[in-house]
Parts: sequence; structure tokens; C-alpha cells
Amino acid sequence: MQAGQISNSPALLSEPLVTVRAERGGWTLAALNDAAAVAGLRPGLPLADARALCLGLKSVEADPAGDRRVLEALTDSCRRYTPWAANDPGVDGIWLDISGCGHLFGGEDILLTDLTTYLQRLGYAYRLGVADTPGAAWAVARFGGEAVSVIPSGAQASILAPLPAAALRLSRTIVEGLHRMGLRRIEDIIGIPRAPLAARFGSILLERLDQALGTRPETITPRRPVPEFRARLAFAEPISHRNGIDAVLDRLLKTLCKQLADAHLGARLVTLEGYRTDGTIAEVSAGTGRPVHDPVHLARLFREKLETFDPGFGIDVAVLGAVRTDTLPPVQAALEKNESQTGCDDGERLDYLLDRLGNRLGPQRVIRLASQARHVPEKAAKAVSALLGSPPDGTDEGGPRARRPLRLLPSPEPIQVMAPVPDRPPVLFRWRRRPHRVARADGPERIAPEWWLEDADALFSGETEARDYYRIEDEAGARFWVYREGLYRPDRAPRWYLHGFFA
Repeated sequence: MQAGQISNSPALLSEPLVTVRAERGGWTLAALNDAAAVAGLRPGLPLADARALCLGLKSVEADPAGDRRVLEALTDSCRRYTPWAANDPGVDGIWLDISGCGHLFGGEDILLTDLTTYLQRLGYAYRLGVADTPGAAWAVARFGGEAVSVIPSGAQASILAPLPAAALRLSRTIVEGLHRMGLRRIEDIIGIPRAPLAARFGSILLERLDQALGTRPETITPRRPVPEFRARLAFAEPISHRNGIDAVLDRLLKTLCKQLADAHLGARLVTLEGYRTDGTIAEVSAGTGRPVHDPVHLARLFREKLETFDPGFGIDVAVLGAVRTDTLPPVQAALEKNESQTGCDDGERLDYLLDRLGNRLGPQRVIRLASQARHVPEKAAKAVSALLGSPPDGTDEGGPRARRPLRLLPSPEPIQVMAPVPDRPPVLFRWRRRPHRVARADGPERIAPEWWLEDADALFSGETEARDYYRIEDEAGARFWVYREGLYRPDRAPRWYLHGFFA
């Protein structure tokens, strides 16, 4: 695989070629092609010894980070066969859990044939192992001697028995220790009492043995989250035309939404993946503000984003997955429906509009005001994404108990007030050089400073004071929200401010 990543030239690959890495003050072989293996070279051999054994050997410095990126990209592209795809840590391998996926291809044999054809088309050298357990599949893929090794169900013990101990995914130290004891094959280890093995080599030896034989479960963590609901389509010929992609999307949405409806769930985030013929992936996602399983609405959201969906030279597999889902509460249907009604209420229409705006402009650019547990009015609300299904932590959807104006000024503006008694509502106030004679007043509502949040020095110095708010109405019918800052003090004139409007 490493040589195949360097070049696909048959002339170059027919010559001995290795990649090398710096190790212990010298260069050692990291990977080699078939021609170098035939010449008797192996990974870990010093480069000087390799050149003495093979004249004309070509070497290239290894790029582990680049190899890892390529391997991760190949892992993602293999999600066309199963969503349960993961990288094998520490080695150049990929886990594919194909349990329950064979029927999509007409059987596991056809799936393997399609996988081998796909890897050959991309120019990779490969060895495949198929078994009931990940450990057994790993063993036969690397030590089975065949390009494709399949272990029949329940036959792990007999197939693994003649393989070397290294096939159990053991460290070099443990393998060398087993060799010194004369335990070179797996069948030698199976016949030894378990207690002495655990005392000598630790629990990892027995754990790997049990995992390979299937007596102990092994969990494989996929590289990307696996959607619980997904729909898949494969094509005999790659498609690249927009009309074809639209038709595929409509078909996938119907299948996916039926799955969601049967489970009484709705999608919050749906992702369309198009697997290109060159091994790359085209991907586009659509999010919703509330759970949805309406294919028409989801199709409308995707239509606005498919301009960024680049099929390249064509996609041969398309997968639609519900990445995030939520419970879809039942909706009360109306007993009567007029011809002008479209089947959804005003709230649903608003949600659909927010979904379209959020997917077009970005979810963080469509905002709403959410109340939060703060006493100071200008801090009692903050802007959040309108697509959030529930208020963020620290917010209170119930809002403040007292009545609040529809509009607050960006910052309170000072006003000149005439009041018969300093601690009573004003009878006249002047704002922006315009007088307003008060006809009615209600209050006060005292709002104290948030001493548990404010700076203690500001509180004791009097910079932060309590406010007495009044709801007042002038003779023209306009309603205002004004407040007096600080408690009444004979030695200081009260300061009044206009903060908002009720109408």
C-alpha cells in the first residue's frame, strides 16, 4: 500500500522500492513493494544491509502523517460499504464491520468482489480478512497467505491454530518471550494453562486470544459517528448531472423519512454523502430547528445547498443519513380545513421559514431573543440561534414575572422630571426636548443591583444603585418605562432615565 501511494507507474513498481525512516541513529525500512520482498528485504531492516542484499534498491523517506491522512480518506470512502468503518491504530489497516450489510450487495461474496475491484481501481495493494471476530479477521489478513481470506462462521480456532503468535496483535516483547518458551504458534498457546501465561505475560495475551476466538467481545469505534437511520443507493453507472442528483435525493428522502416516521422521530441534521469514483466524497448537510420527517421540506432545504455538491467525475454510491434525531411530538389535526389551508399551522410555517433562512444564511445569523435569569433589564435577554430547539443553559423561557416593555432603548437616556414628592411618580418629564404630561402611572418596581455578580467595590462606592421603575402614560396615550436611580437622598437630586416603550 505504501508503494502504491508513491506512484502507480508499473515500471517503477516492478523495481525494488522501499520507504525508510530514521531510527536509532540510522535509516531502517518502513515499507516495501513486492519486488523488494522477493529480494529478501523486510520492514525494520537497516537500509545499509538492505542495499547490500539488493543492488539498485530505490528508497524514499516515509511520510507517516501523509500516510495516515491517505488512510483516513480511504477509511471514509469505504463507508460506501458500511457506516462502521474505523482505522486500525498503529498499523496500516482498516476495520469494516459488514454485519447486516451483505444483503445490500446480494451477499457478502459480491460485497467482497466489489470491494476488491474498488481498491484495485484506486491503485492499492490489499489483503482482506473476513471473520466473525475482528481479531480473527486481522490475523488472516496479515498472516493467512491469501489476498482474500474468509473464515467460516465458528471456525476461528481451527483456522488460527497454525498461524504465528504475532497474529494475535501482540507486542514484539511478548512475541519474543513466547518464542523463548517454544510457543511459536497460536495452537501452542491454546494448550497452555491460562494462569501461568497471565502471570508471565500479563492479561493482554489472554485478552487477545479470547477476542480472536470470540469468547470475549471486542468493540470497534467507528471513525465517524454512525447515523441510526440511513438510506443508500448504488448506481450501475456514475451520475454527475444535477437532474440525476435531484432524483436520487428525492428517493433517498422518501426512504429515510419513512424510517423516521415509523420510529416516531424527526431529523434535526441530515447529511447527503456522494462517493465519487476517484475515492473522494462529496458531502452536504441540512439542519432543522425542530424535528422533521417531511421529505418535501427537507428536499427544499437541500435544493438550496446542492450548488456546492460537486460530484466530480461522477458518484456511484449515495448515502443519506439522519445524523441527529429527536422525538417528534404528535400534532393535533384540525377537524375542518379550508381550501386556503396548506396542512400546516402558523408555528410550523414559521419553523420551516427559519430552517430555510438558517440553511441559506447560516444558523448563527438567524437569531431570536431568549430570556435569562438576570435582574437588570438590559441583561435579561440575549440573542441565540433561532434554530435552537430548546433554550440554552441558564435561560428561562418563562421570562420575568413583571410586565416588560416591547422595546428597550440601547442604553437608558436621562430625562428631566417634575415630581411633587421625590419618591413618587413624575407628573411631567422632558425627553429629547419634548415635554410629556403624565396622565397615569403605576409603580414603583424596585430592581436591586446583582450584588452576587457585580464588583464589590462598585457596590460599596455607590456606583451601582437600585432602580425604581414606573410604567407611565402621557396625555397622548403613549406609554413609557422610566426609572429613578438610587434611593431618595435629601442631599442629592434624583436622577431619572427613560428605558423603554410599551406602545
